[in-house]
Amino acid sequence: MSFVHLHTHSEFSLLDGANRLTDLVRRALHFEMPALALTDHGCMYGAWQFQKEARKNGLKPIIGMEAYVAPGHRTDRTRETHRDRNYYHLVLLARDRAGYRNLVKLSSIGYTEGFYHKPRVDREVLEEYSEGIIVTSACLAGEIAQSLLADDLESAREAAAWYAEVYRVRYY
Repeated sequence: MSFVHLHTHSEFSLLDGANRLTDLVRRALHFEMPALALTDHGCMYGAWQFQKEARKNGLKPIIGMEAYVAPGHRTDRTRETHRDRNYYHLVLLARDRAGYRNLVKLSSIGYTEGFYHKPRVDREVLEEYSEGIIVTSACLAGEIAQSLLADDLESAREAAAWYAEVYRVRYY
């Protein structure tokens, strides 16, 4: 049975990842993974090098990013928007060329329009640039997980419904 990591950080996830891209590829091959996703925090700095290294070694690269999602508008610079948080995590994976282009666009918007401690996007641009992107709810720092941890079932349902509506069968 094959297993593929869809949420992996490298040395390009500052203060979070320490894995060198060559080591990630080598370990994935060691465990006989057919593919591996690279989802660094808020950026795609390692995407080109990762896909080159993966393809050179016969591993299918999945290009992605763990986005920082602002709870309100991406230009909001206050913490009063949602439970004193100024961002949530969301894993975005390129399904095809359109998805890759949209990931690049979202990463750029995060830095040029949404930067507040982290390069943030919001629901407006996630919807606008959703074509070709597969989404997972990320980790415990994701919007749904944080709502559930705060015993806010209504917010968790609303968030899950929004992502399911925008991404349809590409939301997990």
